[in-house]
Formats: sequence, C-alpha cells, structure tokens
Amino acid sequence: SSGGPAPEPERDRPAAGSQLLSASKERFPGQSVYHIKWVRWKEENTPVITQNENGPCPLLAIMNVLLLAWKIKLPPMMEIITAEQLMEYLGDYILDAKPKEISEIQRLNYEQNMSDAMAILHKLQTGLDVNVKFTGVRVFEYTPECIVFDLLDIPLYHGWLVDPQVADIVKAVGNCSYNQLVEKIISCKQSENSELVSEGFVAEQFLNNTATQLTYHGLCELTSAVQEGELCVFFRNNHFSTMTKYKGQLYLLVTDQGFLTEEKVVWESLHNVDGDGNFCDSEFHLRPPSDPETVYRGQQDQIDQDYLMALSLQQEQQNQEINWEQIPEGLSDLELAKKLQEEEDRRASQYYQEQEQAAAQVQFRLCVQWCWVYFHVTFPTQQVQGAASPASTRQSGSNERKRKEPREKEREKEKNSCVLL
Repeated sequence: SSGGPAPEPERDRPAAGSQLLSASKERFPGQSVYHIKWVRWKEENTPVITQNENGPCPLLAIMNVLLLAWKIKLPPMMEIITAEQLMEYLGDYILDAKPKEISEIQRLNYEQNMSDAMAILHKLQTGLDVNVKFTGVRVFEYTPECIVFDLLDIPLYHGWLVDPQVADIVKAVGNCSYNQLVEKIISCKQSENSELVSEGFVAEQFLNNTATQLTYHGLCELTSAVQEGELCVFFRNNHFSTMTKYKGQLYLLVTDQGFLTEEKVVWESLHNVDGDGNFCDSEFHLRPPSDPETVYRGQQDQIDQDYLMALSLQQEQQNQEINWEQIPEGLSDLELAKKLQEEEDRRASQYYQEQEQAAAQVQFRLCVQWCWVYFHVTFPTQQVQGAASPASTRQSGSNERKRKEPREKEREKEKNSCVLL
C-alpha cells in the first residue's frame, strides 16, 4: 500500500481483508457508501473520505490519517467507497506494516496486539469505547480499543483537562476518568458527609461548565503536545477527527459530506473551545469570504438562505411562478441561486423591453395627435380665408388652377415636416 496505487478492493485481497469483509457482513449486512473528496495536499492529489450524517467517524478519522500520510493509496479518480472496502484497505495495511526485523519477544507481542486489534476492528464502523482522563491530553483509561491506535502508530489526543491552578476542581476530579467521575458524583450526592457532597457538587459543576469537552487549559496543552506537521486523531464529544499542526496552529480536517464540492474548504482551525473555527484550503490559507464558490451546504450559510428568500419574495411580488419541473434535481444552493438569478435577470430584461416599447408607442401617439391638431388648426384657416372673397376667386379662376399644384406640394411638405417633429 505504501508504494504506488493500491489495487482495487474488488480484486483478490490478502487474508486479512477477506476476514474483515466476512466479519463486517455478519455484523453489518447493510453497508454504507462514502464519497471521496480529492484535494491538493503537499503538491499531490490526495483522497479524503467524507462523512455522511451517521458515518463511522473512528474508521474515517484513521483512514484519513493514513491517506494524508500516503500510507494507503486509492485508485486515481475514485469517487465512492464502501465500508467493506475501507475495512479491507485497513486490514491490508496492518499486515503490510508488520515490522520485519524484530526479536522473537517483540514479534509475539506484536502478533498478540494485532490479534486483539482484529477482534475489535469492526467497532470502527460504529464507535469506540474511549474514556478520557482529565490530567493529560494523551491520557485515556486503557481499553482494548486503544490498541488500534497503538498498532497503527496514530497518536490519539483530547483536550478535556482540569486547570491545575483551580485547586478545588483538581481535588474533586483527581485522577478519575470520565466514567469514574460520574460514579463519584452520584456517590457523593448520596453521602451524609458534607465535604463529600460539596466535592461532588464541584465535580458536577466542572462537567456542566465544560460540556464542549474542551477547556482553554486543554487547548494550550494540546497545542504544545502536538508536533509540527503531525497527523493524529482528536477525540471530542464522542467524535473522532483528523488533526494536524501547521505553524503552531491546530487544524481539523473538514470531512462533512456537505463540503464535497468545496475544493477550497479542507481544514478548520481549532483555536477556541466554542467550535467556531476558520475554514482554510489545503495550504492553510483562509478561505476568501467573497468567493462565490464557497457555499456551505452542510452549515446552511445564513447569507445564502437570505438571498434565496429574497429571490422567492421577488417572484411572489411579480405574481409569476417558476416551472420547478424544468429545474434539475440535486442542485446545490449555489447552483439553484444562480438559476433563480438568471431567471430574474431574464424577466427584468423582458420587463424593461416592454417598458421601452410602451414608451415608444406613447411617443408615437403623441406625435400623431400633435400632427392632427396642427392640420386642423392651420389648414381650415386657409380655407375660411379663401371663402371670404368668392368674387376674387371667380375672377382669378385660372390663377387658382395654376396655384393648386404648388399648394398641394406645400401641404405635402408641411405634412412631412410635422412627422419629423
């Protein structure tokens, strides 16, 4: 797996992959399909497994660490992968990563660890029993699930720590794991000893005040413990994330399937306990806020929602309905907004053209009316003046016939002049 593209899962696989496949079929008859996002990671086109709503986050976090480290490689242009295939790739890597030159004791120890890991490897598809301790970022209560991370040589971190400067909380929590602390709180509440009751209350307040499972002391310790460029797994709120450190700052890999088409959204900074980090590309550059291609479907960006609502209101005001049957299914919010905007631009252009045509018609009517008024004011006056001297008209009949043709030409000339006005 470490050299060149790995063979496709459909072909003949080693024994580990077949065993894992058989075990997963027995436990999980219905397998999920996960989309692959290809990112430019350190000048190489690298796949990242994205997560759907109920995805197996431990398996994806581990696989993404191995993919970003180029320890596992997928066929180029691969777009989807099943849980069965992911388990096969992981099982094959475990076999290939077996140390070659080790002593007999080390070999036996490694084989025992591999056997224990194989026994619980199927849990990666649903969740691992990981129980943190509040004294260190790499301190967990030992469980068989932790063997997987040791076997794969992937560091596992958390940031749910007690600040050592707060003495009463340090005393109340002690060296307990999370499960042990919950049991202690229940026991202290039922005690008749006021000191124990107070200690249980302090411990309960600590859990309530740090419900995000990350403290600022833990964040500082985490930043200090993670090595520069290290690829590891971060545990928080029963979720496993792929994490790294770049120029002293921690980043979590964005694996939400809603960002599948967002090439510039790869990492999210981890700089506070509230979880509102900044999105970055594969080179850890901040995402340009004005980039129209960064529409966060998974996060339901409020700006885009307002924009779509405004377009909808405009369509209602115009009393014109969109033929939704002609709009393809599966469009993203950005593509839908573009289509709505194109339709709005087309209607606006049509509206302006109609307004221009109406204005031209009004102007033409005014011109015709003005010409009609001009003719009926000017020429009837000339006819009345001619009727006031009938004798003169009879005496100069021949002259009038001679002038008739020039007058018609003059009228034609005046008519043309009026039309020009």
